[in-house]
Amino acid sequence: MAQTDQFGYELSLSSAEATVFWNKTVTAFLSHGRDTPVCLGKVLDLEPGFALAHAAKGLFCLMLGRREMVATAAEAWMAADAARKASPVTQREAAVVDALRDWLDGWPSRAAHRLDQALTAFPGDAFLLKLVHATRFILGDSIGMRTSIEAVLGTYDETHPAYGYVLGCRAFSLEETGDYRQAEACGKRGLEFAADDAWGLHAVAHVHDMTGRSEEGIGWLEKRPEGWAHCNNFGYHVWWHLALMYLDRGQPDKALALYDDEVRRDQTDDFRDISNAVSLLVRLELEGVQVGARWQELAALADKRAEDGCNVFADLHYMLALASCGRSQASDRLLMNLRQRARNPEGDMQPVAEKAGLPAAQGLEAFREGHYGTAFKYLTLAQQDLQSIGGSHAQRDVFDRIAIDAALRAGLASEAEAALRERTRRRGAFDRFSEMRLETCSRMKSAESVMLDGRLRATMT
Repeated sequence: MAQTDQFGYELSLSSAEATVFWNKTVTAFLSHGRDTPVCLGKVLDLEPGFALAHAAKGLFCLMLGRREMVATAAEAWMAADAARKASPVTQREAAVVDALRDWLDGWPSRAAHRLDQALTAFPGDAFLLKLVHATRFILGDSIGMRTSIEAVLGTYDETHPAYGYVLGCRAFSLEETGDYRQAEACGKRGLEFAADDAWGLHAVAHVHDMTGRSEEGIGWLEKRPEGWAHCNNFGYHVWWHLALMYLDRGQPDKALALYDDEVRRDQTDDFRDISNAVSLLVRLELEGVQVGARWQELAALADKRAEDGCNVFADLHYMLALASCGRSQASDRLLMNLRQRARNPEGDMQPVAEKAGLPAAQGLEAFREGHYGTAFKYLTLAQQDLQSIGGSHAQRDVFDRIAIDAALRAGLASEAEAALRERTRRRGAFDRFSEMRLETCSRMKSAESVMLDGRLRATMT
């Protein structure tokens, strides 16, 4: 008997029980639930010939940004391809299988485009929508995220089972494209229909961060801990947001406690978890906080990942960890790997590695070595292409902060001030970091004007 999913679309499944677990897989994926792989595994146990489940597994593996997961993803594609040759699959299932092949071939942008085409044909499939959203997020394509959702938004209403999750994705895309007021309203509305939508919850936290409302953001998150209690490692990222807000309020002790108790509670080697940790430690150090031996654990993990070469966003955070502990050999390996990818003519990652990854990594290394003018030069060179490494504005902000502090330490007050003004323009509001650094710029420029005032110079008699 033919099966349909929770959105009313046909599935190439014969088992009602497998369909139940597929629906659970999709809902867990939408909510960033830790049960996602468990439910997916149950589907494949029940119906090992379900091509869509194999393809989903492969895409999930690639999103992890780990070298060893590429082979697992390739095995998943072979299983999916064999399954669809053995038994007919639907058009949308075939699109997911082919999207996996696109990404394995080095073209996640083609995978996103293919999935978007399938979403146009099946606009109510929130699984496709979330796959596109996640892929374009990894690509740093905020406009593409927003365009994708807006194109099918009319299909969703309060009766759709994924309505709240879709609004959460829309809220995040609105925030990343600078529409903060609408993003906040959309995120809050979505939570009325999906209280476990950690993505939408965190989209509203992003708005608080970008608009300089950290105190309000603290209240928003602390009143809703159940909103991400069910999460996979995405939960660590939500705690990271709370820590950033405390740091912005001038409470680094709270931020450091959250680092130990929540952000780095399990000390995993997932690049997203390492990135949270690295970014928070850097921000704390830029504010003069001593973080002790915490870098050692991160550097040891980064050393093992220095040549993964799967994700430039991850590479830059690995570089920060390695340079913070003086692991020059591992830093050199990472830079060599970036140079190799920058010369590779095939795939989406070539221009990312060349235009953003390599100069940014060189700048981060120079900063840790105390070569601040060089650091500012390289980080500024990377800035115009930095969004291509993926992640959010809030995540990439650590590189802006390092560049600005590099300029200040190099005595480049005017350049630092210009960078601060541009950062504020992108964000939409001043925050504590900008206010304090602008005061430093003002003092430096005043001192410079005094030094250049000929009337104050001593004269020889």
